[in-house]
Amino acid sequence: MNTIEYIKGDATAPLGEGVKIIVHICNDIGGWGKGFVLAVSKKWTKPESAYREWYRNRGNNDFDLGAIQLVQVSKDIFVGNMIAQKGIKAKNKEIPIRYEAVKECLVKISSEATKLGASIHMPRIGCGLAGGKWEDIEPIITDTLLEKNIKVYVYDFE
Repeated sequence: MNTIEYIKGDATAPLGEGVKIIVHICNDIGGWGKGFVLAVSKKWTKPESAYREWYRNRGNNDFDLGAIQLVQVSKDIFVGNMIAQKGIKAKNKEIPIRYEAVKECLVKISSEATKLGASIHMPRIGCGLAGGKWEDIEPIITDTLLEKNIKVYVYDFE
């Protein structure tokens, strides 16, 4: 089984050959403007516009916790918008991250990565604004991606 490869660098500039999917956590209220998404939007406009359109039309699509949206930004790079954050602020001491939704999203991402023969690239998802803990996220990555023999790279920005 693969292990997570930790890299010091920028997840929006994924290393390696072949098809790459950059995944990140999005909220379920249509907000895009803080955290890792700023780096994504600085590099590409399509992921944000696709997410906003997805949210606008949520009555007619699958926009909800656990849903993913794959947006192709170059010949071999996709951005995976994953809805796994309830709102944007902690309420009643409950953090926004929803670990079950992270798992559901990564199961779907693993299926897409397998079809594309892609590796997965990410910051430490769910651990910034969403309030999650890496020691809770890492086993989900193991169970959903590494178990499927998908290469996973986690970037710590320098």
